[in-house]
Amino acid sequence: MADFQTSTHRQHWILSRQDLAQKYQIANQRAIQMLLKYGATRVEVQQDGSLVYPGTPLETERNGTERHTSLPEPLTIDEEFLIRRYYELKIQQVCAAFAFPNKIQATAVLFFKRFYLQWSVMEHDPKHIMLTCIYLSCKVEEFHVSAEELGKGIQQDPQVVLKNELTVLQGLHFDLIVYAPYRSLDGFLFDMENFVQGTNNSSTQKLQELKEAAKFVVDTVILTDCPLLFTPGQLALAALRKANLEERAVDFERYLQSLCDRHPKHTFKELTLTFDAIDTTVDVSRQPKEADLMPIDRKLKYCRNPGLQDESKKRERKVKHKSKRVSQDTSMTTTVDASPMV
Repeated sequence: MADFQTSTHRQHWILSRQDLAQKYQIANQRAIQMLLKYGATRVEVQQDGSLVYPGTPLETERNGTERHTSLPEPLTIDEEFLIRRYYELKIQQVCAAFAFPNKIQATAVLFFKRFYLQWSVMEHDPKHIMLTCIYLSCKVEEFHVSAEELGKGIQQDPQVVLKNELTVLQGLHFDLIVYAPYRSLDGFLFDMENFVQGTNNSSTQKLQELKEAAKFVVDTVILTDCPLLFTPGQLALAALRKANLEERAVDFERYLQSLCDRHPKHTFKELTLTFDAIDTTVDVSRQPKEADLMPIDRKLKYCRNPGLQDESKKRERKVKHKSKRVSQDTSMTTTVDASPMV
């Protein structure tokens, strides 16, 4: 694997917060524009990179304005954020169910994040993209799992995985190099072993406990925007610092100062401020609950297939009509029964 500083990961996928917000806004607005134009947001990417939106442009009124009074309500940027977070957690859960190594789930989550920097969840089904990202991650990390095995294990059609493979690759600009924080974590822990003077069985055991605690922190960090804002090394060190608050395995400030002395690219203060920023980003991020996502998921399905909304409205009208008839029948029965008592 190439050096991180010269990698596509560093050059293309570490962004500023402003760039991140702008990309999400552009994708969201494009999906809304397509909803107004075509009446649906789902899109198909052709092999040549061209886009095809199912359906035809909506009719236009005589005054030139498009008719879209009955269109589904599009997702907001915040609602898209919650949908992405939900499926990122699902990636971790699926990978855990298959007992995949940490690098598999980290790469899959990063692929998913990168893809939805280019696209809105209204344009490509996040459930299908999630599965394809896991499949691609296994291929990239040379951990062979066939689409059939993956589909069977989670009771999904393997053709869904394969159908979206080229779409995901194009969305990633074919940049498949991912540096996961877990690799950096192992490197810093090895360095810590050399840093701890007079290492004995007790200190070795503490470092092992620190490693497990830090991995748990990294699992949480990966579900935020941090992997798109900070380098894997910064994420790993921030995780070690946070985990060490409980484990007390090493004098972390002393170790960090030693690291800065040996590698003076960043000062102690600069790194500390970076770790604080990572901690703050993690603290303010929230993992959505399924109950909170149900109305958002419903909106998403209507945007991708407005016919579902029409069917839902028809069912609602039938239920209301049936309830009205029952109410009228009850009223008539009450009048007849009551008349003899007059």
